[in-house]
Amino acid sequence: MPPNSEVVEFGPKDSDTTGVLYEMDAEPEGTAKDLSTLKTTDGRKLELVWINIVLFIYVHTASLYGIWLLLTAIKWQTFVFSVIVFLFSTVGISGGAHRLWAHRTYKANLPLRLILLFFNTLAFQDAVYNWARDHRLHHKYSETDADPYNSRRGWFFSHIGWLCCKKHPNVTAKGKLIDLSDLRRDPLVMFQKKHYLILMPICCFLLPTLVPVYFWGESLSVAWHVPALLRWCMVLNGVWLLNSSAHLYGKRPYDQSISPTNQRFLIWLRMGEGYHNYHHVFPWDYKSAEMGHFSQDLTTNFIKTFARLGWAYDLKSVSLDMVQKRVLRTGDGTHPIWGWGDKDHPQQDIDSTTITHKKKIK
Repeated sequence: MPPNSEVVEFGPKDSDTTGVLYEMDAEPEGTAKDLSTLKTTDGRKLELVWINIVLFIYVHTASLYGIWLLLTAIKWQTFVFSVIVFLFSTVGISGGAHRLWAHRTYKANLPLRLILLFFNTLAFQDAVYNWARDHRLHHKYSETDADPYNSRRGWFFSHIGWLCCKKHPNVTAKGKLIDLSDLRRDPLVMFQKKHYLILMPICCFLLPTLVPVYFWGESLSVAWHVPALLRWCMVLNGVWLLNSSAHLYGKRPYDQSISPTNQRFLIWLRMGEGYHNYHHVFPWDYKSAEMGHFSQDLTTNFIKTFARLGWAYDLKSVSLDMVQKRVLRTGDGTHPIWGWGDKDHPQQDIDSTTITHKKKIK
């Protein structure tokens, strides 16, 4: 019997609270919620970061060659290995950095946290500490100059451009106000942050290259260009599409006053996070989705699987009654069926949140 079960509790404990997660936190600071009046940029001249620009040009060019090798020269074992590494990398971002550490939608025991931290390092999108900080900032000040990937500055900027220039001063200033005390209390997160420049090259590039070469005699060129570079490039762009396309194109069935959308293509991929309008309204839901076609994505099923084993617990979700009320109140009429513990989290939302797979106290 796993150390947890379908016990339901409502509301957070005092130890669960931090001042993070919600766009509504920005309102006291004067950030506009009307999309027609949202600030985009103050016209500052961009300061380009050329080392990142050169890196991204190389990675995308090499990935095109990786596609050619994928079609003409790859061994079947390397193809299967590349798919597995791609899926692990995706879960490392979606299930680890995003749903576990940035939004705390569920809790994980030590073995699962180690697995997710390895998957996250495999994905190479910065250390969990930095990723979660930027993402919490994105939720609190979405579509303003304090948003690291502000979509009001255009698709390209929110997709990759924000990584090719220095951060807007508002990002730095507001980032210092983000509560990261929960992450600083996590020794695994801090270990990864401290040793990231050693761990990342080993996990993201060295292992995916050497495993195919050593175990089944794949050529070094194929191993480097497909499971290492092409896989990394695909994961990067998959996550970036959530910052760009999922803030510009799609429907807003849960709240039409905010920029994030439910993006059909990303939902269809079933990798997680495509229900982006839902996620920004209910960021503490471990599913990042409500229900319907393709809502049971890879990451959600990963979490549910480990919840059955007792490794994941305190899974937070939103009641259908709460969803229905929000849809009727703020949605755009396209609804097809009709981070947890923030200091400004409405009590009504807390009382209506369902927590399953509670950890049993021995």
